[in-house]
Amino acid sequence: MSKGYFAFVLHSHLPYVLSHGRWPHGTDWLCEAAAETYLPILRVLNELVAEGVKPKITLGLSPVLCEQLTDDSFKKEFINYVRIKIEAAESDANEFTRLNQKNMLANAEFWKNWYGSQLEHFNEIEQNLIGAFKKLQDIGVVEIITCGATHGYYPLLSRDESLQVQTKLAVKNYEKHFERKPQGIWLPECAYRPRYAWAPPVPVNGNQKPYLRKGVDEFLSENGIEFFIIDSALLKGGQPIGAYRDHFQALQFHFDQNEKIAAPRPEETDKTPREVYLVVSKPEIEKPVAIFTRDPDTGVLVWSGEHGYPGDGNYLDFHKKRFPGGLRYWAVTSAKIDLADKVEYNQTPALNRIPENAAHFSSKVNDILTDYYKESGRAGILVSPYDAELFGHWWFEGPLFLKQVLTNISKNSDIETTFLSEHLARNKPSRVVSIPEGSWGEGNHHHIWFNEQNLWTWKNIYESEAKMQKLAENWQNQKGKRDGELKQILEQMGRALLLMSGSDWQFLISTGAARDYAEIRITNHYADFKKLSELADKKMQGHQLTPEEKEFLSTCQTRDNLFPELNLNWFAKVDFPAE
Repeated sequence: MSKGYFAFVLHSHLPYVLSHGRWPHGTDWLCEAAAETYLPILRVLNELVAEGVKPKITLGLSPVLCEQLTDDSFKKEFINYVRIKIEAAESDANEFTRLNQKNMLANAEFWKNWYGSQLEHFNEIEQNLIGAFKKLQDIGVVEIITCGATHGYYPLLSRDESLQVQTKLAVKNYEKHFERKPQGIWLPECAYRPRYAWAPPVPVNGNQKPYLRKGVDEFLSENGIEFFIIDSALLKGGQPIGAYRDHFQALQFHFDQNEKIAAPRPEETDKTPREVYLVVSKPEIEKPVAIFTRDPDTGVLVWSGEHGYPGDGNYLDFHKKRFPGGLRYWAVTSAKIDLADKVEYNQTPALNRIPENAAHFSSKVNDILTDYYKESGRAGILVSPYDAELFGHWWFEGPLFLKQVLTNISKNSDIETTFLSEHLARNKPSRVVSIPEGSWGEGNHHHIWFNEQNLWTWKNIYESEAKMQKLAENWQNQKGKRDGELKQILEQMGRALLLMSGSDWQFLISTGAARDYAEIRITNHYADFKKLSELADKKMQGHQLTPEEKEFLSTCQTRDNLFPELNLNWFAKVDFPAE
């Protein structure tokens, strides 16, 4: 009998960037993540399987990411991106040869070979990353969970119809790509809100009065989702850890502001991240949803840029790049050192750090779970959730660390890796708990996604949500008199609203990581929505579109070409209203 179960959970997501720029923000983000995170993680998982290890890792793939990775335009962009990187490495190698910089030359040769292997791997899987991950799920070594369709921030969206669309579309999209129903979901930003009379933080059509809203868990239950993941402070209170502050200096301001607003909840000692609980917003709900809780002790070992493993001075530095080409040639050196003082990267000492870091992490997992087993007599679970892009993108050596940890755990007779759905079936939880509204952001609340810098974005979203619901309801009531062109307009309005609603834009504005790009994107989606709504009104009044208006619709459809399974009825009316 195992003394405990370990679950690695990696959440993979990027906003929709196809046809929305290339560099410095746009499709290069997607290609960079595919080259540095998705392909390397896929490689180590397949290596583990070949070595007789069942990794049993839980992998979250957001629907908007799945749509992009299966788009033919991405495949062309990726091949071109990798070839440019190889050319950059060759150019750098020539320069380093001329200057007799031997270590830098070795690094340039490494990049040339590394990108070449990524391109080879991409072609080996027939340029189908989603299909390759699906194969791993089909043979039972990976569990794939879904996410809100465009990573909309559930607690702050102003209409229950919006949460319904994000959830129903997530399920339909998952079925399309993986030919089964999803059992679990990574709620965007791990953000949850229970059922209560909610007041919009900014007026909706001049109204800011509270109105009853369904709990997020209700939407999950209605759509067959069995579990989601929360931060430990949402479960039991105490000081929240946060997930991003060490990587974005701008978040220190928001964290300080939030600390002034809300003090941490007193810690509740009768709950533990080692157990699985049920959450119910509405007592009459047919099937409660289970919650798994992020382990705070192991989380900081990877998340912290200063105290975690990625801050080791030997590892490849993320921030310093050589231009032109954008390749990285320097080591972390020190977490607080200036970029100018970074030393040259040497792969040998970096790789030598992996076994020690992985052994320390594995030992920590073992100690936590065996201690809990001794104290309670129960085999608990330790859930370690991270953004997948942390492994390979932020931390270049991360996929190798991941492989070594899973190898170590496989050799531990007391600890087993587990899928979350597997543990849920094994555990059969019965204790129902209440958890507060919150996220895994700093302070466990919404301050990263709602503050003075990005408040204006919510005004646009709220206005658009109300308009979309009204037009979709009118469409639903027309029945036999429905117009095909009007349907296309409304569906494209829905896509514009969904893309506008992604939590990425508020996050990028708050962190300053790509503020201009985020502001342009949400402004452009709002403008598209407004123009499309004018066309919808025109059609509903019995008028025909001009050639220029038809061309505008066609342009939107070509540029934002995703989610063909979108259903207008989801925008019109909530299946099971709160009242």
